[in-house]
Amino acid sequence: MLRTLSALLLAGLAVHAQAKVDSAQADRLGRDLTPLGGEMAGNAAGTIPRWEGGLATPPANYQPGMHHPDPYAGEQPLYNVSAQNLAQYKAQLPIGLQVMLEKNPDYFLRVFPTHRSAAAPQRIYDATQQNALGARLISGGNGVEGAASGIPFPIPQNGQQAIWNHIMRYRGDQIRFVTNQAAVLENGSYNLLKLERDIYFVYGRDGMTTGDLNNTLFYYKYKILAPSRVAGSALVVQETIDQVLAIRKAWRFSRGDRRVRRLPMLAYDSLQPDTNGLATADVVDSYNGAPDRYEWTLKGKQEMLVPYNSYAVHQQGIPYENIVKSKHLNPELLRYELHRVWVVEADLRKGFRHPFGKRRFYLDEDSWQILAVDLYDMDGKLIGLQESHPISYYEVPMFGSTLETIYDFKGNRYFVDGLDNNEPMYDFNADLKRTDFTVQALRSGGI
Repeated sequence: MLRTLSALLLAGLAVHAQAKVDSAQADRLGRDLTPLGGEMAGNAAGTIPRWEGGLATPPANYQPGMHHPDPYAGEQPLYNVSAQNLAQYKAQLPIGLQVMLEKNPDYFLRVFPTHRSAAAPQRIYDATQQNALGARLISGGNGVEGAASGIPFPIPQNGQQAIWNHIMRYRGDQIRFVTNQAAVLENGSYNLLKLERDIYFVYGRDGMTTGDLNNTLFYYKYKILAPSRVAGSALVVQETIDQVLAIRKAWRFSRGDRRVRRLPMLAYDSLQPDTNGLATADVVDSYNGAPDRYEWTLKGKQEMLVPYNSYAVHQQGIPYENIVKSKHLNPELLRYELHRVWVVEADLRKGFRHPFGKRRFYLDEDSWQILAVDLYDMDGKLIGLQESHPISYYEVPMFGSTLETIYDFKGNRYFVDGLDNNEPMYDFNADLKRTDFTVQALRSGGI
């Protein structure tokens, strides 16, 4: 049974799907609520501390371009959770993570002291305050208007608003980064695929107005760097906000025939290339794209053990084979903490099909980053788990995942993305512009 924040809160939130909060509620932001809508106070047990602004500045030993030094490197785990003591902690674990522990006797969670490190620039906080009164869902919940930056619904009234908070959370103005991904088979074998990625954010950009958005969330492209047999192939995506009004546009340059082709559909349940069938288009970033194929339910808030402050697995020079193990990631490099999360359930609407007939999302109250997802098939059987292992990119500041996984319980395999330990670090000041994300740019870049 989920322990909701309070029955009174949920009663107030369920009044009307499209209703905005009043000024008295909005004034709570920055007072008893954090600027993005989390509870400012810690919990009664003292195991979750008060939010004090997060990690908004780099530590003294940080230099630009470094893999982020771990501000908590000296800490030791409070305890471990494994199949042997699972019963003691079940109420605080996503169901998918419980199954992970039951299926893998060698797997365990290292649980550390909780640090509420999520932070964002002041302008994001200011925009969020305005959004609380001005943002609203449109197109049956498939779009958002009245917001150009910040969290659109910091005091969510329904599940759609909560998932839009994740989709539209701040991730910088632009990023260039190189990461590796791998589909790990049942026997533990895998091949790394190295990608150079660029993202140019439109929503959330400094100085952006609602009139400038033109229904655009961001532009994205990647170029395959290795292995050599596919190096040079590339993809460009123009991501819309309301994808029912105007679908996501995507083009792929194939090294094999040196042609650019428009992809007819790169959304919902279409499979991502080079993932061995493990990843659908909408599992990138834990969830992305239009919410129209699911019914969304805001279940409340709960204290959960989730991935957080995952600096240890992010450090420079760790061989990828030390991270990517058979069946799961190396638990010795992962960090879990107790945090309050919003729980949102998504049930597939009648008339649609998807490998995931139901999903249960766990969203960080301080950043709106999805931290874990329970995945169910069309028959309601639990078949998988997604996890995001986040850090505070304190030089921005921005809180986001450094590593993402999706576990397939049926096939005893998993997909991991974000391996960056032996690559240049994320560049949040990359010289990117909108014209870098056109078909012409894709063609000229490939040639």
